[in-house]
Amino acid sequence: MKKIIPLSFITIASLYATDVILAPINVESTLITEVSQNAKLSADLATALNASVPSIDMSRRSGIANDVFIRGQKRDNISVEVDGSKVFGACPNRMDPPISHILANQIDEVEVTEGPYDVTNFGTMSGGLKITTKKPTKDFHGEVNLGFGSWNYTKVGATVSGGNDTVRVLMSGSTESSDQYKDGNGDTLAQQTKNKAPLPNQYQASKEDMQAYKKKSVMAKIYVSVTDDQELQLSATKNRSDDVLYPGTPMDAAYDVSNIYSVAYDVKNISDIYKDINLQYYYSDVDHPMDTSNRITAITANPKMNNMQMYMTNQLQTSMQGLKLKNSFDIEGHSLLVGLDGSRRTWQGESFMTNTISGITRPAQISLPHTETTNKAVFAKLDKSFGDLDVTVGARYDSTDITPDNNATTTYKAKDYNAFNANIVTSYNLSQENKIFLGLGQASRVPDARELYMNASSNPNLNQTTNQEIDLGYELKNDLMKVKIKGFYSMLQDYIYLQKLTPTTFKFQNIDATIYGTELSALIYATDDITVDMGISYKKGQKDEALAGQTDKDLADIAPLRGNLALNYEYMNNSIATIETVASEKWSAYDSDNGEQELGAWAILNMKVKHEINKNLDFTLGVNNMFDKTYAQSNTYVDLVLLGAGTETMLMNELGRYVYTNLDIKF
Repeated sequence: MKKIIPLSFITIASLYATDVILAPINVESTLITEVSQNAKLSADLATALNASVPSIDMSRRSGIANDVFIRGQKRDNISVEVDGSKVFGACPNRMDPPISHILANQIDEVEVTEGPYDVTNFGTMSGGLKITTKKPTKDFHGEVNLGFGSWNYTKVGATVSGGNDTVRVLMSGSTESSDQYKDGNGDTLAQQTKNKAPLPNQYQASKEDMQAYKKKSVMAKIYVSVTDDQELQLSATKNRSDDVLYPGTPMDAAYDVSNIYSVAYDVKNISDIYKDINLQYYYSDVDHPMDTSNRITAITANPKMNNMQMYMTNQLQTSMQGLKLKNSFDIEGHSLLVGLDGSRRTWQGESFMTNTISGITRPAQISLPHTETTNKAVFAKLDKSFGDLDVTVGARYDSTDITPDNNATTTYKAKDYNAFNANIVTSYNLSQENKIFLGLGQASRVPDARELYMNASSNPNLNQTTNQEIDLGYELKNDLMKVKIKGFYSMLQDYIYLQKLTPTTFKFQNIDATIYGTELSALIYATDDITVDMGISYKKGQKDEALAGQTDKDLADIAPLRGNLALNYEYMNNSIATIETVASEKWSAYDSDNGEQELGAWAILNMKVKHEINKNLDFTLGVNNMFDKTYAQSNTYVDLVLLGAGTETMLMNELGRYVYTNLDIKF
């Protein structure tokens, strides 16, 4: 069947949620709007997305900077861009995933692509996130956000925007910090490590009560109207996180610094046919050192270091720069987008030992050779309506070169890849209320430097992964309800998968696998004041064959049946009370050969009241996990370096009862 699927398609995921507003924009994707206004738990975007779209699952790593899965896919299988800028993290262990470099309170909207369906972006193999931050306004506007929660969580953010017909400016800043959260058992992050991890990986007594993280961010934008139809857009974002605890791993992040810059020029209404030309240059970089200075191993005599007390640091750095040209045409009712895309990513790392007492460091060793990944691509997308039938066809051709630096002891193999990605999306309106949609598609992604060159687990002979997918769905929308059901079948060729060879050795392999599932969402207008919304997601992942020496064919990272059911009561204009239950079936289909374990079923109850005092002042009070349940939602696949004692691998429990409040002041 894999050979007869030549194209790719993505289906919509308009799964309504109470924390953010979901507005379907087309068959291919879902638009999550008003993110900054509704992300009240924290500035962590992963938390907001996990609470909003049932097809998105979260990988819990810490109190902040968590990662996401889209239909069981993560890492380079999904792409992330911020205002058109492609963003990567530096940590190979995903302490700083791409979405951690932008804060939820800076975001205007997020477009979620489910599947290999965005030909404008490099690496959108199984999904993607297009994040749009707040734009400067001509009229003067301002907003101050104050947030407080359990475990001394504090957030202060402010945004000011204004200008005139020629220049518009926006400035936004925020600071956020929290002590360690407690799970349903009352255990802090350090206590979870003490209960489950080997002694050397546990926290020193003097560090057990330290903060979980501190995070600051500043964003600035300037839009200049050169003429009525031409605009120059400049933006810069700087983030810094300090002392972020990652108790499930051997190291914590000493700090994490990222910068995102963008310059774009847009020309509209060139002619009756030539509608728009947009040229954008972007650059981002990340500096991420992680170390063992908080752990007991840092104050233990090391026989390999003349019995000195030493801690290890692994410092990773990455940068990404790109240039993208997009041209839009309207040719006899055909909407055509044609573009060129080029980018270059660098990634490198070095590790060194530091004397705990004297602070003297030993010479650094290469942990990841300096590697450049250069991509050049051309893409096109065509939209056309034939009465009740809407058709979109897209195509992209990529040429990618990966070049590592060699050194005196190691010769690394350079790689080059070529890929043709394409999709066709069809949507047919059965009536004003009923719609069906179908799509077929194909897209690829190349292996990254960690998978090719980092250590003994790397494999320099990896092929690129190709996803071939089919999606089918139905949507009903009328004055009483919105209902959407969709299914997908994804066939992964040369899927990059980490195999556990022994308890301490691993190797990336190419395998073939399938992921399929269904998603159901419904929004029911019970009365003028009461709405009921629900969302359910189910997926199944299977290797075509068990890996050599193994028997388990279950694919890792495939969360079980999960869903939410919420009752919303608008007791006065723009003031809503919500009660919601979120539940998951037990994780019974898991890859035991590669580190995963069975996790129990769980259900939690959340409540929230958002009250509008006046048009300039909103107040929110909420309680999540009201009954203080102990549960874990992310598993322990060896793709992450997780702590283990004996045969048990440590997983992170989710937050226990969490009480939070927010005050939004607008002017």
